[in-house]
Amino acid sequence: MSTLTITQMAEKYNLKPDTLRYYERIGLIPAVPRQKNGNRYYNEGLQGWIEMLVCLRHSDVPIEKLVDYAQMLSQGEETLSARQHLLEEQLDELLLKQKNLQRSIDRLEHKISLYKSGEIKNDKSYFEEYKISED
Repeated sequence: MSTLTITQMAEKYNLKPDTLRYYERIGLIPAVPRQKNGNRYYNEGLQGWIEMLVCLRHSDVPIEKLVDYAQMLSQGEETLSARQHLLEEQLDELLLKQKNLQRSIDRLEHKISLYKSGEIKNDKSYFEEYKISED
């Protein structure tokens, strides 16, 4: 890896340059070195850092938790347990979303099958059958 400009970083990780500036401003990434003309350049370490952030954002980790995570990372090994806990909490949230999403997919597939079979004409309460009020 070589050093990249903010434009190159944005393209590489499918981000906007303003997003990278924002991440730096809120402390999500360490201070980015600048050239004499003021342009940012991202070395290999920063590229790895941003790659990790992008992966966590794709896992639906909220910005606030990412800031906490970044601060813990900068504190070193003493925060290993806390970082693990933060990620485990996020995994639990994703698993719950997955469960709810799968339940919605199942309901829609069933509803579509009723249309295809012609059974949709029958009077039936799917609200009660699928216990939607419990969601």
